Amino acid sequence: MDIILKLVAVLPWTDWAALVAFFCAWAGYIWFAHRRALTQPSILASTNRVRREWMLQTTYREVRVIDGVVLQNLSTSPSFFASTTILIIGGLLAVLGTSDKATEIVRDLPFAARTSVLVFDLKVVLLLGIFVYAFFRFTWSMRQYTFGALLIAAAPEAAQLLEQGSDGEVRRQAFAKKAGGVVSMAAETFNDGLRAYYLSFAAVAWFFSPLIFMLATAGVVYVLYQREFRSDVLAVLNS
Repeated sequence: MDIILKLVAVLPWTDWAALVAFFCAWAGYIWFAHRRALTQPSILASTNRVRREWMLQTTYREVRVIDGVVLQNLSTSPSFFASTTILIIGGLLAVLGTSDKATEIVRDLPFAARTSVLVFDLKVVLLLGIFVYAFFRFTWSMRQYTFGALLIAAAPEAAQLLEQGSDGEVRRQAFAKKAGGVVSMAAETFNDGLRAYYLSFAAVAWFFSPLIFMLATAGVVYVLYQREFRSDVLAVLNS
């Protein structure tokens, strides 16, 4: 109990409130996005439909080189972000090793909150945790795209499906559902990493003040909502 009280006493109540609001907003938006997608198409839901159609068209092609090329190009995005995230994590660890100097630099910034080295380290640790989470999501997305490539390589031949008649059509639909589902999960996992990147900008605002931190969190959640449910590209996809 004493340890918990000491831990709580490290930060003022305003900082704790901002921190709780940040994680609640993050988890709450994930829950909201999943629920809202059931009644209103989101970017993910709309593109997942396209991915299933893509996998269905794959079964009609004799040569599937284009499908492999597209899947390889899609996997380059999580690969790039995973590599970039490693560099960011290394930079944040370096900042933790020079907290005294970094704290002095932050104190010189206009409107930045004056905090102790311990509180500064906690803010850096928050950023570190966000990017570690993003790294795991990006690397898992890469692996899922690999699984998708395996499914495309194992896809039944178009001629075989045609010869099987109605049974071939059942196999075609089953393959499109399975392969499209795997590729869709890879895209959703990649989207989780991107959300972490967006929210890391809100976490940076904590270095200025808890109030700015909460306002930045609300702003980022609003931007995420606009991108996923109100963007122009979504309107085009559903037109």
